[in-house]
Amino acid sequence: MKLKPIITGTTGMVGNGVLLECLDSPAVESVLIINRQPVGIQHPKLREIIHKDFYDLSAIRQDLQGYNACFFCLGISSAGLSNEAYEKITYTLTLHFAETLLDLNPDMTFCYVSGAGTASSEQSRLAWANIKGKTENAIRAMPFKAAYMFRPGVIQPLRGVKAKSGLVNFMYIALSPVIALLKVVFPNSITTSVRIGQAMINAVLHGYAKPVLENGDINKLAAFRES
Repeated sequence: MKLKPIITGTTGMVGNGVLLECLDSPAVESVLIINRQPVGIQHPKLREIIHKDFYDLSAIRQDLQGYNACFFCLGISSAGLSNEAYEKITYTLTLHFAETLLDLNPDMTFCYVSGAGTASSEQSRLAWANIKGKTENAIRAMPFKAAYMFRPGVIQPLRGVKAKSGLVNFMYIALSPVIALLKVVFPNSITTSVRIGQAMINAVLHGYAKPVLENGDINKLAAFRES
């Protein structure tokens, strides 16, 4: 099977890492990315659509047909947001996008980037964890061919991938010795931008025994391919 994924969030660290792995993978035939602003990458496999309003996909609906995977990497931190604002972006936007794709591509595999600490029970004291859990549960209830919830914790950016925040990038540089030590002593406490991309590709190609993937699962599914 040749993969034809749609990827969101490719201007962010996780999405950009996933995109690079897809462009390099011989298993991927073509890639459609949908962003609010250009990602700045040119490649024969790549098609980019700039679309400002993810709550209204009607203008690009016809362009979303004919794909067999979605790697949904679009997301935002809850810091500084009200619960209502965070839920609108995390739950409402994501579900609208997923429902649209399911209607057009019923044989699609959907991979959703959630986060460590997400509450599947939706009973956490942390509102963001409940909202993420609510989003995961709604996606898993949808009749996709398969759906996988990716919950990375500490992520090491590789291949020049950077976070949008300069402060976050500085923290990664400052903590690089600690991250290197964690990889040796506690290998499943950390994953990488490369492994997330590889794991998503392999999830579509080969499946996985669990619908929710923590760092250790991501590393296992990625087969530890790094560069």
